[in-house]
Amino acid sequence: MTADDSFGRLDDDDYPAYTMGRAAEMLGTTQSFLRAIGEARLITPLRSKGGHRRYSRYQLRIAARARELVDQGTPIEAACRIIILEDQLEEARRINAEYRRAAAPPATGA
Repeated sequence: MTADDSFGRLDDDDYPAYTMGRAAEMLGTTQSFLRAIGEARLITPLRSKGGHRRYSRYQLRIAARARELVDQGTPIEAACRIIILEDQLEEARRINAEYRRAAAPPATGA
């Protein structure tokens, strides 16, 4: 990958741009929290060639939601399950909306 290719990835929500330390700092949490939500399989960070965890902006948003729930007193395992269910619900709503659009009668021009 060239430097020019790397700059194009800056807007990619799925590009693993953040180290564990930087991700924890941005979220105001600990590295052990990030490991815990990884172990709960809420997020799966990519690994660098050296084996270090790398997080994307999308994963950081999920981790921030988990932290919000944990800060409100929700156990981490329950927080992870809630987020997974929220994601599944959102996906189901998106699919239902697509089906409704596909099933709708075509608009007639008057």
